[in-house]
Order: sequence, then C-alpha cells, then structure tokens
Amino acid sequence: MTVIVLTNCPAGLRGFLTRWLLEISAGVFVGNPSARIRDALWQEVQQYAGQGRALLAHTTNNEQGFTFRTHDHAWHPTDHEGITLIHRPDPNAPVPGPAPQNAPPSGWSKVGKRRRFGRR
Repeated sequence: MTVIVLTNCPAGLRGFLTRWLLEISAGVFVGNPSARIRDALWQEVQQYAGQGRALLAHTTNNEQGFTFRTHDHAWHPTDHEGITLIHRPDPNAPVPGPAPQNAPPSGWSKVGKRRRFGRR
C-alpha cells in the first residue's frame, strides 16, 4: 500500500498521479504500485512539487511495517533506535539570528493588566 499526500502542489502533478493511484480526497492518493513505480512517482513528485509539500508513506518489511518520506516539509523523519519517528520543530524555540534592536520590555503593559485583571 502506498499513500502520497500533496499540499499546495500544481494541478498537473495531481493529474499525473491519478494515472497510477486513486485520489480519495483532495491531494491524497492511495494505491499499490510496485516498488519501482513508487520510486519513479516519488522522483516526479519531488521534481514537480514546486512550492508545495509532499509526504509518501508505504508498507515495508521493518519493525513498524511502513516507512515514509517527506519533501519540503517542516516535519522530518528521524531514526530513533530503529524506529522512524517524526521530528516536529519547536514553535517556541528562538529563531537564530541577531536580536531585534528595539525589543519591547517583557511583562504586562498597563492596558494588558487592566484587560486581564479589571480596573483597579
């Protein structure tokens, strides 16, 4: 079983995938092609995805019974003691680079205090 999920990809790529897979929802393709066809489809997806993102999941002979690949996705598969997990970046992590020059002071503003705790 093979599943390909496309997000924000050209319509031509979706049309190409319908030659080999069944589109069960917008951008979600399922089927059971051979490994050679699956790899060829994934190469086409990577080449023609443009600004979009893509995810490929397929069955394989491992501990989990499946594996997956990503293209231009913020979440990346990582191997953890033989099991593939998804690494999601921390949205609260500081962005690398120089600190802003005029950063506002931390803490509650007077208006924020009034809104939060009422007028006193």
